[in-house]
Amino acid sequence: MIKAEPKTILFFIYTYFDVVKDLFDVQSNDGIIRKETLTTTLSKHRKDIKPQLIEYKIIRSANDDYELRDVYYKLIEFILSEFRPLLPEEIEKFGNVISELFRKIQEGIAGDKNILIERLKAISTQIKEFSDSVEKNSIRLLNETRELKANVNRIDYTEKIQKASFWIQYYIIPLNTILDVNHSQSIANKLLDISEYSNQRRLNYSDEGIRQSFEQLYYLLRQTNDDLLKQSKILTNELLPLIERIRTESLIITGWIEFLKNPYKTSPPHLFKTDKHSSYSNKIYFNTKEYFEQFRLAEEAIIEEDIDEKERWIFRKARYKKKLLESLPLDNFFDWCNVQLQGEAKEVTNEQLFALTSLLFEEDIEVTYYKKSDTVKIETETSNLNVPKLKVHGIPRAS
Repeated sequence: MIKAEPKTILFFIYTYFDVVKDLFDVQSNDGIIRKETLTTTLSKHRKDIKPQLIEYKIIRSANDDYELRDVYYKLIEFILSEFRPLLPEEIEKFGNVISELFRKIQEGIAGDKNILIERLKAISTQIKEFSDSVEKNSIRLLNETRELKANVNRIDYTEKIQKASFWIQYYIIPLNTILDVNHSQSIANKLLDISEYSNQRRLNYSDEGIRQSFEQLYYLLRQTNDDLLKQSKILTNELLPLIERIRTESLIITGWIEFLKNPYKTSPPHLFKTDKHSSYSNKIYFNTKEYFEQFRLAEEAIIEEDIDEKERWIFRKARYKKKLLESLPLDNFFDWCNVQLQGEAKEVTNEQLFALTSLLFEEDIEVTYYKKSDTVKIETETSNLNVPKLKVHGIPRAS
């Protein structure tokens, strides 16, 4: 039993985190913390905290040596994201436990309700631990592969090939099989069966508590399926191509180095003769220079555009109305318009004719129509118009 307050333990870990981290690194590398190593680590930090480490149950005795308790080891491992890659055999144990629990759930579906609820809780715990283990493995394998690609430890190419092949053979391919939902023996496939079973039971089980437990399990499996799919994509789309590229590049470079060490040992194959082709002529410089020089030596030229400006015709309404009133009465209005316009311009335009037509709408003008068949032909600059024959006379002013 721990006598100290929980806050005291957490504050102790916060205060002496550097010491705890060093102990974590030692145990990660050696699997145990030798008593001499513990003394050396505490002396390095000048901290005499061995009694508290034991009292707070952070470390425990392992024969004459020590080790971090599993709960604290996993806590530091999670915080630092320094996970030990699990072998596929270690991950598959979750599959065996999950399968056994699922079998007992199916067999005891009509049995004791309390036992059934406990089994549903147990299988949920195993599924969560399985998902966490897969995620930790993906993170560690990705970190290891990137370090191998960057060659952080400056290892030679032969060792890089061996490491790349090792990761592929013992970790990546087996883990990918575990996550393959289409593989009949994979854990992902087993989780799919459990998900379908849970979905059925959450909808038609009579007891409310059992039905809610199945519903929680079903939604957990849906989330787990999304998480596993994400990890599978990391393995397939990122991790496996990256490590295969390391192995391929290393093989090519290793073979080239061996060839350079003794280039006369074997006859190299005939290589293709390279030939350089350009998209432009090799004389383009001189051709361009000649082209621009012809403009530099050319005499200045002034281009004047010869445009015959026509005098703009302006419709002076008051003047034309005065002429119209002086000519009243008129037997043919459009004939009068044609005469007026031809006297002012060489060619009559539609615009001019329509402008004079507006005089017909004046208040002191009265228009009389002839028969519909009586028309007058007017020829303009662009058209031959067939217009009605109109008689125009003035309206007497009231006295």
